[in-house]
Amino acid sequence: MIATVPHPGIDAAIDDALARIRTRADSLGSGFTALAEALARAAQGGKRFRPALVSASFDAFGGDPRNASALAPVAAAFELLHTAFVVHDDVIDHDTVRRGIPNIAGEFRRRGLAGGADAAGSALLGDAAAILAGDLLLHEALRLVALADVDAATRERLFEIFDDAVYVSAAGELADVENSVVEDCADPEAIFDAAFNKTAVYSFSAPLRAGALLAGAGATSLDVIDRAGGRLGLAFQLVDDLIGAFGTAEQAGRESGGDLRESKRTPLVALARQTPTWPRVNDAIAVAHTGPIAVREAQRALEESGARARLRRLVAETLDDVRGMSADTSLTPAAGMLLRDLADAVERRVP
Repeated sequence: MIATVPHPGIDAAIDDALARIRTRADSLGSGFTALAEALARAAQGGKRFRPALVSASFDAFGGDPRNASALAPVAAAFELLHTAFVVHDDVIDHDTVRRGIPNIAGEFRRRGLAGGADAAGSALLGDAAAILAGDLLLHEALRLVALADVDAATRERLFEIFDDAVYVSAAGELADVENSVVEDCADPEAIFDAAFNKTAVYSFSAPLRAGALLAGAGATSLDVIDRAGGRLGLAFQLVDDLIGAFGTAEQAGRESGGDLRESKRTPLVALARQTPTWPRVNDAIAVAHTGPIAVREAQRALEESGARARLRRLVAETLDDVRGMSADTSLTPAAGMLLRDLADAVERRVP
């Protein structure tokens, strides 16, 4: 997604943090060693685009590679933060498989069953292992920032960036879950806020801002890159919602129409709720879990309601905002180009 080569030290910093967890685990029992190994597997195979954003922003703002000792650990911290959120999300969603193989919860459910636990006991063990693994990753992410080779003022500002990323993301996840379980559907504004908070800050605004900060960008530039990152993150999440409803199995990484099968209350559904055809859409989504024919009917109902077209327009408008911000005179030409490249990359994902 990002047309740049990540800093070569980032992968090493991630590997070092995971190795540290394993080293600490070796003296704390076989169960904890198994957790460290499962955690390392969970951290492998991702796109690692958040660390790449830190690196790309650093380069775009003219960061001096000779003074880049803090870049790798700070960028690595964003990948560990992301993995922690993913691990915790799987617990929230009761998922035991990721990318076609057992995730941490799934591995420890199997471990429990192999040790003689019943189904309830093995489920408890799986959830506990995943929660603790996410906690360890959060700790290691903050440890990397705490030990980064920066002056005290920069460290304080980096912690402010991470503080915002964690708090806003937690609020977004909680709101998303609450919106999905309460009887009354939240208003569209609340659903869009949850969509923004879940992803935009920790995945876009915070990494871009951190890289710019490490490069020595000024306050105005930092504000522009922060706002543009927020708009990019919102567009990215809205595209994810379109993919979750209309994307191919290859795009979604699971069966097509997964969000419809799960009756998720996404911005797409919120927009459909505002149309005269909502009763038909609602009825179609209610039975989408029954199979592919019902999924296709829900997709048709959403399409005919105009919600899909309206959400695609919102994505386009949001990305146009980013392109407008990219021309801000406080940005370097390379930073402006980075924002435009990212906007184009998000746009290419639209199903």
